[in-house]
Amino acid sequence: MHSIVLENVSKRFGDKVVIDDMNLAVRKGERLILLGSSGCGKSTVLRMIAGLETVTSGTLRLNGEVANDMDAGDRGVAMVFQNYALFPHMTVEDNISYGLRIRKLPKEEIGRRVREAMELLQLDGLAERLPRQLSGGQRQRVALCRALVNQADFFFLDEPLSNLDAQLRAHARKELVKIHELYGQTLLYVTHDQIEAMTVGQRIAVLDGGKVQMLDTPQRVYSRPANLFVATFIGSPSMNIIPVERTEHGLRINGTDIVPDAAWRQVLAAADTRDLRLGIRPEHMTLTTEPEEGAVPIEITYVEDYGNHVGYYFTANEKEIIAIRSERAIAAGSTAYWRPDSQRLHFFAGETGLNIGYPAEWEA
Repeated sequence: MHSIVLENVSKRFGDKVVIDDMNLAVRKGERLILLGSSGCGKSTVLRMIAGLETVTSGTLRLNGEVANDMDAGDRGVAMVFQNYALFPHMTVEDNISYGLRIRKLPKEEIGRRVREAMELLQLDGLAERLPRQLSGGQRQRVALCRALVNQADFFFLDEPLSNLDAQLRAHARKELVKIHELYGQTLLYVTHDQIEAMTVGQRIAVLDGGKVQMLDTPQRVYSRPANLFVATFIGSPSMNIIPVERTEHGLRINGTDIVPDAAWRQVLAAADTRDLRLGIRPEHMTLTTEPEEGAVPIEITYVEDYGNHVGYYFTANEKEIIAIRSERAIAAGSTAYWRPDSQRLHFFAGETGLNIGYPAEWEA
């Protein structure tokens, strides 16, 4: 069952189209990540669903009911924002319970919900503190508590961890997954951070230009990107994209003919494009110092040592490429050889940016 459905939804601010004819279905109880760069429209989508922005055109459904004109307070949404928006003059306990008191719930019920949420998020002993007396991580947990106690159908988070340092973000990501597994609300999470998306999401909707570029599991988004945008947006460093010359039997890179295996040759023969782009992730590149059959000779132009791995830079068909390896075995200025691994390749049509597909046996 889908608890949130957007059917041909658009959002305009004056003449500017922010969301362009979007279709999106969110399963009941899942963790869906809206991932994209700044300005792609991900927060606008969240705010439209929550009722904080109007839908310009199209249909929004919540639990099967058309919600375009539904009041925000009737949508069953609890939200956590990038700015935690805590009342500075209220204690932690009062901040958490404020919404429940406004709804005039019984005191016993308010107390029970607040105690359970504070215990879950390790805020015991902080009930009487003011927000200014808390660390950034504690303020973030108070904001989460305030949303949790509402026990709403939908739990929306808009860049909730961006104000935390790296160590706290890693801890908070695990907390969020545990919270969702405990309460089971439909969770929508907006972020530009691909690590958050990959670790928190059950599915990821990658947005760009007000459109969904791909909607799938984190592993599929990483290993089977739908187009060039998704391929280069996911991964750090991003996927290497190399324009390649097609030959009668395969490809040519740096003047070396590469003959892919039979499965790939069928896919390439069926691709209706002459402008072909080869994609390969830096961590999937194999470099050697000895020439091998089918290996492309390259010159290492720069080496970066990251401690636990090494980045080797070189040029392929006039594009700068980076290979990530675990060992520092090749010096800058040296000649090396890159052997493309057929199991790690991706191909895209340059005209459309779309992935041309993979050998059929890989998808079985």
